[in-house]
Order: sequence, then structure tokens, then C-alpha cells
Amino acid sequence: MHFFSFKSTALVITALAFTGCTSVGGSSVAKRSAKLSTGIQKAYAVAPDTANRISPMIIQSAEKYAVDPLLLAAMIRQESSYRSYAISPAGAIGLTQVIPRYWQQTCLGDLSDEYHNINCGTYILATYNNKAGSWPKALAYYNVGPTGYNSSSKMKKQGEKYARQVKQHHNTLKGAL
Repeated sequence: MHFFSFKSTALVITALAFTGCTSVGGSSVAKRSAKLSTGIQKAYAVAPDTANRISPMIIQSAEKYAVDPLLLAAMIRQESSYRSYAISPAGAIGLTQVIPRYWQQTCLGDLSDEYHNINCGTYILATYNNKAGSWPKALAYYNVGPTGYNSSSKMKKQGEKYARQVKQHHNTLKGAL
């Protein structure tokens, strides 16, 4: 299975249990990307060239995996502050801070590449949403993993805090649109 080939698909906008629907839906990828780019620049003080480059990738990946693009953009803000070269102490890399040793076999391609990193992070988040049954819990899983979330109250609290932080970034972005 190859996760990173784009096919023409119907736009699926997923309502978030705690945030509502996306604010960039309804028009072409180029128009939605431009709107998202403007919002990312205003909300997160991201350089125009970075926002313009990353926004289409967010829109396309969000569409492919039925994730709200604003949620994905907010998660990227939380994970890496839009720094493609970010590497965490745990070895997570790129915009969505994917840990290669866990995901390299599932997410084919170079995870240091922005395109593959965003696709992989979106796939992981969508997979966790299917498993968890809610976006806040999926975000918590993204941060601490399902095992950590379900086996330790400390990890569960950390994951829930992370989900609240992403929600705050989401609200900031929504307000900037």
C-alpha cells in the first residue's frame, strides 16, 4: 500500500467534536491553500514563503484522510512551530514530529521531506481518531501514544494537556481567517 499518492477524491470535511467545521472549505485547493496560508501567517507569525509552501500540503493531506485542515495546521504549530528541520529529544522529526522508528514501515518515503512528513502525520492522526473515537483523544494519542495514554494517569494528563493546546492553536487560527 502506498499512502502518499494523491487521487481525485471528494472533499470530506470532518466536524470536530470540540471545534466545529473547517473555515477553508468550498473552493479549489489553490484558493483554500491561499486562505489557509494567510491565516497561518497571521495566527502564528509564520513567514509567507513557508506558509505558502506548506498550506497546499495541509489541504491535500487533510482532504485525503478526512481531517480538518485547521486542526492539522494547529497540530503542526504545536509540534514544530512550522520548522521543517525540527528534531525532538525523542527523535521525532519534521513538521508533524513523526518518530521514524515507529512509523517508517507504515509511512513510506523520507520523513524529513515536508510532503511525506505531513502526509504521515495526518495519516497517524486519522488512524488515532478511528481508534479513539474523538479528535481530542486522537490528539492525546498522537502526543503520548495509545499505550501511554491508557496505562498511566500522568501520560493521560499530558496527552489531554496537549489536546487543549492544539485546540487553542486551532481557535487562534480560526479567528485569523
